[in-house]
Amino acid sequence: MSTLKPASWSYAEEFVPEAEAVEAARRRGLELGAATPVGTGAGAALRVLAAAVGATHVMEIGSGAGTSGLWLLAGMPEHGVLTTIDVDAEHSRAAKAAFAAAGIAHQRTRVITGRASEVLPRMSDGAYDVVLIDADKVNYPTYAEHAIRLLRPGGVLVLDNMLWHDRVADPASRDEETSILRDLGKSLRDDERLVSALLPVSDGLFVAVKR
Repeated sequence: MSTLKPASWSYAEEFVPEAEAVEAARRRGLELGAATPVGTGAGAALRVLAAAVGATHVMEIGSGAGTSGLWLLAGMPEHGVLTTIDVDAEHSRAAKAAFAAAGIAHQRTRVITGRASEVLPRMSDGAYDVVLIDADKVNYPTYAEHAIRLLRPGGVLVLDNMLWHDRVADPASRDEETSILRDLGKSLRDDERLVSALLPVSDGLFVAVKR
């Protein structure tokens, strides 16, 4: 049983400070409303994961305003390429602006505006080192199955919001989104293709390595 206290959780969550460009992207995401940015703790974890596997090809499902993309890029080598998909053209524009403001070379990002369910089937099997899912929760199971296909062996699957505002851990919370995330987490945990963990950072970060 963890003895982690709220003060310790907050300390850990803010332990790695955001870069100025990430702060700006976060503010823009909050302004857009539907582009809620990843938490600082989750962002720092994304940077570490990208760095740990030397990720040169990263896929992001849900661009938002570019916050998570900037964290991922910060952990990637200078020649690494981030492909990010979002159905909302305004989000895509915001992400592009965030990458440019951070001085990211344009050839290092591929921003695709479209439905992930239509874009992902066209992507190559085993071509990615990291896949992050942070989009519409109802379609997480579909995105996760595509992500496993897209990852190389040893690649990392990441899903944000897997504690979903403390609802997933509460058996009484049975709304559609919460139920989908709860069931998906258990399914991926038991998937023999993956080695997984659920990290209590930000709003819950599910992390798995493809065998």
